Amino acid sequence: MNKEGYYGRFGGAFIPEILMSTLVQLKKEFYAAKNDPTFWQEYVSLMSSYSCRPTPLTFAENLTQHFDGAKIYIKREDLNHTGAHKANNVIGQGLLVKRMGKKRVIAETGAGQHGVATATMAAKFGFDCTIYMGEVDVERQRPNVFWMEQLGATVVPVKDGTRILKDAINEALRDWSTNMDSTHYVLGTACGAHPFPEMVTYFQSIIGKELKNQVLEKEGRLPDQIYACVGGGSNALGIFSEFLEDKQVELHGVEAGGKGLESGRHASRLSSRDGKIGVAQGYKTFFLQNEEGQMKETHSVAAGLDYVGVSPILSYLKESGRVIFHAATDNEVIEAVKLAMRKEGIIPALESAHAFAYAFKQAPKLSKAIILVINLSGRGDKDIFTIADALGDEDWKQFIKDKAKTYESH
Repeated sequence: MNKEGYYGRFGGAFIPEILMSTLVQLKKEFYAAKNDPTFWQEYVSLMSSYSCRPTPLTFAENLTQHFDGAKIYIKREDLNHTGAHKANNVIGQGLLVKRMGKKRVIAETGAGQHGVATATMAAKFGFDCTIYMGEVDVERQRPNVFWMEQLGATVVPVKDGTRILKDAINEALRDWSTNMDSTHYVLGTACGAHPFPEMVTYFQSIIGKELKNQVLEKEGRLPDQIYACVGGGSNALGIFSEFLEDKQVELHGVEAGGKGLESGRHASRLSSRDGKIGVAQGYKTFFLQNEEGQMKETHSVAAGLDYVGVSPILSYLKESGRVIFHAATDNEVIEAVKLAMRKEGIIPALESAHAFAYAFKQAPKLSKAIILVINLSGRGDKDIFTIADALGDEDWKQFIKDKAKTYESH
């Protein structure tokens, strides 16, 4: 940061005046916790006893042999509690909520993993919880909606706009503006007004810290390349942050190429020519917007990457050249899921599979001396409806029809 809350020319806190005092309080509590060594120790201890940390670093022996190129490792955030990296951030923010003495949390969610993680955290710490989710995402991520509600959260389908993640964020911000004295907004990714990008990255950095120790233990040196999918950017920044000063380590972010970058139906802010710098939802970054500054509709087979903006930290890292950005199409992602399942018995989330898809393109071109790490940010069981539809599984379709008839008869 060259000044507080900014990363180069990106970041800031462009928010209504009514929220400023709440952000000042959050910033004060966050920096006090960050400067307290016992807080990080408390956080790591809780994550180890409650959330299966450290997550493993798995050598993908079969994929390595299949591609006959780089040595492939997978960082297993799919084995974190609630099935994704999301728990890292929400548990950390939950500890801050306790310090602030607030009793209610709200969150937005796209794929539903952040919503499930927030509802889980709220249940553990005893907070009231409301989750905002675009109506489109409610339909395609119904299993996660079910679990959020069973965990005690109120799930509010957002019917405004394009009815996806950006609209859920807007609704959560409206709620926070009305209830800020009692409520903390558990923003799910490294976006939004300062201090959220820094704070989310701080909690997610546990991924990179673990990876550095694990790869040094296994290989005696740092990896040559790290790949992570990029929606808002929290899992990517989590694994990248510990390696930013290690210039010999290439960092690759993979965005949602959707139906192809030339089709206009994608969510690639940094790897396409469609991303333009703007200010929205509290911060300055690259957004998918038209010449008049209106936000475009986005598309991805992965709900968690279907977002119009991106972390201001990643925008800065793109401009500085430290992180290289790519895109993977929906079709490439489905093929990557199939290959990971058949070769390693691992089911990546559709979001994570974007990183797999691009890494799989590169692996055969690389020397066997190269060490490549893919961040598996979440597990794919949440995507069963989308994956089954993409694969055209007739048995699954019949199962759904039979279930529907069963429910109708009752």
